[in-house]
Amino acid sequence: MTFVVWMTGLPCSGKTTIVRAMQKHVPNLAILDGDELREWLSPKDFSKEGRVEHNKKVAHLAKLLLKHNVPCGVSLVSPFVENREDARKIVGDDTRFFEVYVKCSLQECETRDVKGMYKKARANEIKNFTGISDPYEAPPNPDFVLDTEKETLEQSVQNLLNFLKSKNLVK
Repeated sequence: MTFVVWMTGLPCSGKTTIVRAMQKHVPNLAILDGDELREWLSPKDFSKEGRVEHNKKVAHLAKLLLKHNVPCGVSLVSPFVENREDARKIVGDDTRFFEVYVKCSLQECETRDVKGMYKKARANEIKNFTGISDPYEAPPNPDFVLDTEKETLEQSVQNLLNFLKSKNLVK
């Protein structure tokens, strides 16, 4: 079966790490990583309008993959509730689209930041950085929550797999 897991959370919360680890269990899982896609879909536009547009582009890619029976893991901050609502509408299949909140405190995300993005954002070297100068709206009703401060990577992956198994989407 195919599905779209739309991983949302602060930068450095563990979204991409979890999706990449999922490939061991779902070998044909396509990964749509926000940072990688931004390079060629919506470079350098971190305004609210730019983020909304980027999220819509990624949602259309996820819809295309779903249409062609490719399971998809989206790793995207998607900072606004409207981003995720738009993605759900664009993909258009509530039985196979799942908003997964990768919960992690700002403090913990900052300690995990190997690229130094948070430090640069706090020094005003990076503008419109989610969690520092731009807001992150946590999902009020996500389909599933992974708490990466309390779970190991392996536990998060297993919990997500169990969730997908409960929906008969993975074996």
